[in-house]
Amino acid sequence: MAGFKKNKQTNNKKRFTLYDENVPFQVTEAYKTLRTNIVMALATQRSKIFAVSSANAGEGKSTTAANLAIVFSQAGKKVLLIDADMRKPVQHRNFKVKNDKGLSTLLGGIDSFKQALKSKSANLDIITSGPIPPNPSEMLASENMKILLEELTKYYDYIIIDTPPINVVTDTLTLSPYIGGIALVTRSGVATYDEVTRATAAIEFANGKLLGIIVTAINEDTATYKRGYYKKYYRRDYAYRSTSGDASMANSD
Repeated sequence: MAGFKKNKQTNNKKRFTLYDENVPFQVTEAYKTLRTNIVMALATQRSKIFAVSSANAGEGKSTTAANLAIVFSQAGKKVLLIDADMRKPVQHRNFKVKNDKGLSTLLGGIDSFKQALKSKSANLDIITSGPIPPNPSEMLASENMKILLEELTKYYDYIIIDTPPINVVTDTLTLSPYIGGIALVTRSGVATYDEVTRATAAIEFANGKLLGIIVTAINEDTATYKRGYYKKYYRRDYAYRSTSGDASMANSD
């Protein structure tokens, strides 16, 4: 496919979601609480579309987006999860589906919505990233993306978009005019105050709405979560590089 790169399966480590067995009760309950908070934050917004991002790579944004999609669908809502991280996508691995078709081929007019859609349950559908395009920022900021989101709101109660780290590339911010807000994921002990402040300032500058900050990998000494869960769920396997060469990171997503 000219102009597109295949997503090489270079990382075969298993990723865990709330669909997996033996997920701790407190983790499931934490996501249910998070769901309630996001619903309340979106209550005053016209759009029920929201992005999940982070300041930097390695903070758990894609795992969080996947589990939010699951927990929203379990509440009886019709949910669509879109993997808009077209530089380093992982949702196809989270849900164990093919990524030969997806958002990039849909926006590029190569595949139809029906061809790009993957259904995981009665209430949860997924659009993976598709092959890596040469111009992800431009595709997300395109009129085609705006039209697509407007059309999808007719069929889904909530649309959750997994987007790249804000301090790395501008992809997430280009979506600000079309969505109800951004949930910012930050990993305890990884992101600094200045990095989170820089990300929230960028959201404000783009006239976006910050729905809230989600802290992952809380230390077991300060919360009820167990350290084993975080070792299991958050892995250092996310390689994210700016094509312009101004940023280079290696962490987990």
